[in-house]
Amino acid sequence: MSERTGKPDRPVRSPPSASRISSLFPRSSKCIKSKNRPFLGPKFVTVSSLSFPSSSSSPQARTGMAPQGALVCYFFLHLLLALAPVASSQKVVTTLPGYDGELPFYLETGYIGVGDLEESQLFYYFVESQRSPALDPLMLWLTGGPGCSVLSAFFYESGPVEFSYVGYNGSLPSMHVNPHTWTQGLNIIYVDAPIGTGFSYSTTAENYYIDDYRASYEIYQFLRKWLIQHPQFLKNILYIGGDSYSGIPLPMVVKLIYDGNGDGAVPYLNLKGYVLGNPKTDDFVDDNSRVPFAHRLTLISTEQFEEATEACNGDFVNINASNADCDTDIGAIDVMVEEINLMHVLEPICQVAYSRPAKTIRGKTVVFEEDYENFLATGAKAAHWCRDYNYVLSAIWANDKTVRAALGVREGTKGVWNRCNSSLAYTKSVTSSVGYHQNLSTSNLRALIYSGDHDMSVTHIGTQNWIYSLNLTLYDVWRPWFVDGQIAGYTQEFINDDFTLDYATIKGAGHVAPEYKPKQCYEMLDRWLAYYPL
Repeated sequence: MSERTGKPDRPVRSPPSASRISSLFPRSSKCIKSKNRPFLGPKFVTVSSLSFPSSSSSPQARTGMAPQGALVCYFFLHLLLALAPVASSQKVVTTLPGYDGELPFYLETGYIGVGDLEESQLFYYFVESQRSPALDPLMLWLTGGPGCSVLSAFFYESGPVEFSYVGYNGSLPSMHVNPHTWTQGLNIIYVDAPIGTGFSYSTTAENYYIDDYRASYEIYQFLRKWLIQHPQFLKNILYIGGDSYSGIPLPMVVKLIYDGNGDGAVPYLNLKGYVLGNPKTDDFVDDNSRVPFAHRLTLISTEQFEEATEACNGDFVNINASNADCDTDIGAIDVMVEEINLMHVLEPICQVAYSRPAKTIRGKTVVFEEDYENFLATGAKAAHWCRDYNYVLSAIWANDKTVRAALGVREGTKGVWNRCNSSLAYTKSVTSSVGYHQNLSTSNLRALIYSGDHDMSVTHIGTQNWIYSLNLTLYDVWRPWFVDGQIAGYTQEFINDDFTLDYATIKGAGHVAPEYKPKQCYEMLDRWLAYYPL
């Protein structure tokens, strides 16, 4: 306990010790195969060469990188790639249709094969850090849905370019540099996952039937293979990031990586933590928080809230058919919010871009598809702007033949591209990922969880509730954090031995927070990656 602050002593972080490595890998002068993890292909490690820098002034010690000894089996990894039937490809993209001139950043696209015969092909976009690719962290980014393409994150959240909306006339959209791109100091792999999302595809019909377990395992498999093909990034600090529905598979992926490292899987992945924004985490906790959220934002009256709370015994999700009072009260609340944009309660609902209805308190529909042909025909006649119109530009862009050629998309593997594929044959087999967070809270990882505070689809109330359920120690109490001298949101920090969890709200942001508050979200992440307080 600190005498100055009265807070619990903050754990001191340092690279794993040599004894830690000894506990992970049995002593041997040979390469060994891990026996306890799902088989991803041959896995080798040379144990006798593994060591850590002895000086804390070394670049590796300063940056928290993996030891150079972890790279000794590159020869075998490259030999494996040469001999195995790897159905993958990659392309360096120097120009993009819609961008004037050569790209001022490094962009690579490609496919990584997953599955027993690599019949499933996951498409990715890799952007190198614009600061120092060799030293800056590497992040694998997952988009929610399930079934929403990672191009959504690339163009609307954190990528190096964004569309130019002003004066759009229906032609191929133009784009410009995003001044708040996360790639200013971060290498990011954006992956279209699961299969059937974006430009990812499979050569067999059965692989399009997928659930949370299979999706998370294929993402893990993708990452391992990507790093084998890009061994220069094995030493970089690794984070896994995502938002929305990726709050379910992402902690499962993190657990697979953490366990794989513990079981001696090679290559060793230099995992340090994970980042989640407005994450779908627990069906009941998330959905049940919408009624108190609506009350706090005065979308329903105090009388309505109190009557529903009493009639439903605080359970606004599992409504008993015999409880007529509860059913009536929830129905009345539905009427109050059915014309509210749940992604951001202050923004207008789209009238022409979507062909599917919005979700209400008791409804379950969450995924939409942009009808971009309808938008082109009627969007200009709309009475008001709607954020969803911006999404339509990605569909117009991604369905252009010159764009697909520039990206290296394989001909005949994708019909009409939709930003979110609502026809995906996806089974939501995991109703709560809280147990994965609980398990990870005993690790030496760090987590950043953030919420746009005007999101009613995955509310900050629900997110805070499941964080509190982890029973972590409160290290830093609720306080404001600032950007340019203004309150950008509120934050608090939790710890459990070597594990830390930072929670932050983004004031005025909606479901996908960087879309609404790009500068604030960039500042938040940049500080967190640098181990600075928000």
